[in-house]
Amino acid sequence: MQKTFLALVTLIVLASCSEQKSTKNFVLNGNIKGLKKGTLYIQRIKDTLLVPIDTIKIDGDSHFVSEFDLQSSEMLYLFLDRGVTNSIDNNIMFFAEKGTMNLETSLDFFTADVKITGSKNQELYDDYRKVMSRYINQDLDLVEKKFKAFKAGKLAEVSEMEEQQKGILKRKYLFTTNFAVNNGKYEVAPYVALAEIYDINLKYLDTIQKSLSPQVAKSLYGKRLSQFIAERKKIEK
Repeated sequence: MQKTFLALVTLIVLASCSEQKSTKNFVLNGNIKGLKKGTLYIQRIKDTLLVPIDTIKIDGDSHFVSEFDLQSSEMLYLFLDRGVTNSIDNNIMFFAEKGTMNLETSLDFFTADVKITGSKNQELYDDYRKVMSRYINQDLDLVEKKFKAFKAGKLAEVSEMEEQQKGILKRKYLFTTNFAVNNGKYEVAPYVALAEIYDINLKYLDTIQKSLSPQVAKSLYGKRLSQFIAERKKIEK
């Protein structure tokens, strides 16, 4: 009878432990395949510098969990300190939002293999980057062609390609503006406005600001966009 009672108590304790939920409003479940030892830092930008929010030691198990309170949806950075090698492939951007997110990648291709789920802002930002990558590739092709034309003394071709580059830049700005206006219900809208087209004509930034939902307008990037527009208006009077 006593053994049965103890077994029952043990089951109840185990069940209660397994049902414990995080008291934090943001949880990141991660897995870096192939990583046996190292340190992960979750960072945010503060005053133009990356500052750590959480530090995670990896020792044998490539899985990790990070939990903390998030005041507003925000672009964060997962930095991997490999310990023994230096690599530029060591920092992953991810658009964190309240709730549970999942991040999976590999040690060998840390940034290239990353898959992030659980964030609508991240999903939208991934779509945005896919389109932007086309413009970036087009511009890089022109840079290479322009260099060759310049070496060959074909200055007329150089001028023509410079005009093409201006056209690509204009399309990038127009696409970003439309993307932000069409996604005003998400914090990614003011983020791309600040990160990608901060120097665009003020009337376009005003249009983006007016398209933001009340909730997004009060968010971290919504407030920053409002402050940035106000500062630019003072300077450009």
